[in-house]
Amino acid sequence: MTRTEQRSERLTQALRDAGVRITRQRAALVDVLAAADDHPDAVELHRRADEAVPGISLSTVYRTLTELEEQGVIHRHLFEGASARFEHAEAEHHDHMIDVETGEVIEFCSDRIEKLQAEIAAEMGYDIVHHRMELYVRKRSGR
Repeated sequence: MTRTEQRSERLTQALRDAGVRITRQRAALVDVLAAADDHPDAVELHRRADEAVPGISLSTVYRTLTELEEQGVIHRHLFEGASARFEHAEAEHHDHMIDVETGEVIEFCSDRIEKLQAEIAAEMGYDIVHHRMELYVRKRSGR
């Protein structure tokens, strides 16, 4: 079974666990979300799902995303200046850079940053429970 198929099963099961009926439109949305390796917003997910199974309403997309978020299988990101973006909750911890000119979201991991954050928290008498880092960036000119 592929990773996308596993994600699709997990998302579908989360909806079933919440008592949500799996219609053809919802199944298409789940498949699109499972295949997404970017950070699409609801409108983009709607566009992709509608290509696969025409007729899905944007309100169904929003309701389904809300339910999946409540079930803990997707994360909603509210990056400055943009509509909410979504990604799979299964991903290992990572941070984000958001290109302020294109809106592109770039995932990155840095052991140095993670270590420094833990050191700072410890120096102040705390343990990190959860964190998110978002860097808003612009490409350097001439590169």
